[in-house]
Amino acid sequence: MADRPLHPETLALHAGWRADPSTGAVVPPIYQTTSYQFRDTDHAANLFALRELGNIYTRLGNPTTDVLEQRIAALEGGAAALAVASGQAASAYAVQNLARAGDNIVSGTDLYGGTWNLFANTLKDMGIEVRFVDPADPEAFVRASDDRTRAWYVETLPNPKLIVAPIGEIAALGRPLGIPLIVDNTAAPLIARPFDHGAAIVVYSTTKYIGGHGTSIGGMIVDGGTFDWEAFPERQPLLNTPDPSYHGAIWNQAAKPLGPIAYILRARTVLLRDLGAALSPTNAFQILQGLETLPLRMPRHCENAAKVVAFLQSRPEVTRVIHPSVQTGVQAERAARVLTGGQGGLVGFELAGGSAAGRAFINALELFYHVANIGDARSLAIHPASTTHSQLSAEEQAVTGVSEGYVRLSIGLEHIDDILADLGQALDRATG
Repeated sequence: MADRPLHPETLALHAGWRADPSTGAVVPPIYQTTSYQFRDTDHAANLFALRELGNIYTRLGNPTTDVLEQRIAALEGGAAALAVASGQAASAYAVQNLARAGDNIVSGTDLYGGTWNLFANTLKDMGIEVRFVDPADPEAFVRASDDRTRAWYVETLPNPKLIVAPIGEIAALGRPLGIPLIVDNTAAPLIARPFDHGAAIVVYSTTKYIGGHGTSIGGMIVDGGTFDWEAFPERQPLLNTPDPSYHGAIWNQAAKPLGPIAYILRARTVLLRDLGAALSPTNAFQILQGLETLPLRMPRHCENAAKVVAFLQSRPEVTRVIHPSVQTGVQAERAARVLTGGQGGLVGFELAGGSAAGRAFINALELFYHVANIGDARSLAIHPASTTHSQLSAEEQAVTGVSEGYVRLSIGLEHIDDILADLGQALDRATG
């Protein structure tokens, strides 16, 4: 079937695997092992010297994890992928693979709270400055950049602000400068394709929609394979100068026999090797199980969310609903351009009673789970100001889209009548 491209529904089931060569097993097995037998000393030396790709140690790679990496790379239209232990690790490695102490990146302000804290504090402590700009203004990324800017970063569908980033406009400004755009697509798998809009790197928390079952933490970095790192040696020194940690390898040169995977090759052989945030084979297996049904689940998440939006708009206690479908003007235009497969399963809203009403609403829910997660098959709710974004200052919360009365819903796969009934009774009890 290599003569034509396969659809996402097919790739989610078949990419990267056909059957186990020894047993014929159709489902990828859990290769629960730390190490792998080398054929001989030459084989071992070739693997360590990158003359040949293969299994060395599960901290670097694993056959179960490899299937997950290949499958997500195929779904995204990328050249290669690297699985890691969490979405936070994916965000950190994506930046650290290009920037070191003294360098900077420019990030949109519309971020998940954990990513904001990583960028504003933890990376800062490591000597990497993150400069925040309003992603609604693509030119702001150019104005905030200098000779030490190594990357730009945005979320496709920012959690919890839910205003779609102008990926194409930002990416187009960065490429002539040698600055790649890293896009966190966690909230929009399949419904948005960042590589089609010029993104260089895509990251995921696979814990969310990709897994979908709420059992396993994981993250993924995907290299689009289209960014010309070699054309900008001064802008991208980590990929274009000898690396003393790996026999003086120049990653752009070392990767050439293997394909356009210099970025992922360095992330695997330097960051994953040295920092060790490896995804366990069991979690890779669990995430693969969820991935198989992602093309079926995402439309249902989007459909149910759209009905929740209409319901909330009809309630007088709700002062504002946050969702791409209710946006107008340039925000609506960007959402229509990027979210081609649906407008997402996340819904935010504010109640007239502010923080007290929001907390009362959460406590009154019976069907929805009160958890710090999104993208689960189950419907979830949380009050970001007191939880996921509580480490941020009031000013930082405001720029990320969090108010005291904001409630975030992740709409699941339950029957819509049951979802709306629970929302209705909780609103009645919280504001009655």
